[in-house]
Amino acid sequence: MERRSFLKKSALATGAAMTAGSLKANTSPIVEKDIYELRVFHLKSGGSRNQLKKFYTEAVIPFLNERGATVGAFNEYSKEDPPVMYILHAHRSLAAYFEAVQGMRSDPSFLKAANDYLNLPADNPVFERYETFLLEAFDGIPRLKEPAKSRGLFELRTYESYNEDAGVRKVKMFNDEELPLFDKVGLHSVFFGQHLAGQYMPALTYMLWFNDMEEREANWAKFVGSPEWNVMKNKPEYANSVSKVQKKFLTPADFSQL
Repeated sequence: MERRSFLKKSALATGAAMTAGSLKANTSPIVEKDIYELRVFHLKSGGSRNQLKKFYTEAVIPFLNERGATVGAFNEYSKEDPPVMYILHAHRSLAAYFEAVQGMRSDPSFLKAANDYLNLPADNPVFERYETFLLEAFDGIPRLKEPAKSRGLFELRTYESYNEDAGVRKVKMFNDEELPLFDKVGLHSVFFGQHLAGQYMPALTYMLWFNDMEEREANWAKFVGSPEWNVMKNKPEYANSVSKVQKKFLTPADFSQL
């Protein structure tokens, strides 16, 4: 009996020592980063855009702003029909994101403001569906960057990778080398995020802003022609880190906070 008690106490002491050692070894500072929810709304018609705008301006934006979040709303540059809208919820943390999700289900003030939207009849829906992508901000750009008032064009790019390691290496490439070059050549950042959940995995998505398409073309040409890019793209540690690139061109909606 005494032997069993001794062994139990020894195991507990060893575990406590290991835990303390682990905590001491992992004392690197934690970077506070945004969590981005990107919603892609496939609307029923052009008129649905106004219903979605009303829902956001009267209910969602005030609710999220009170919790420190920012909302960006964007239309497709091509103005295709049926229309698609991209809406970004930029939360200050993962906890803030979950609190917002729960609040939209139960907060009386929000539900009252959203009443018209939530009670639309089944034969008059706002959208066919919407997709959600959940992203964690990069260490190199941990917070959303507000674009200049002159912004007229946004570029949303998604890079898919063939496996998780390739995706991690591409994020490292951005954090360590590409982000400073983006700033230098005028590829103006809004956000960079690694996918936590969504349709494309593993992947990262980022958004840039420009005054117009002419500035976009000129500044990407500077990037592609820069000596820095032509060195870094050939480094073996970044080889095969991107398997597919998707690009969308967007314009700010009149109720966007970005």
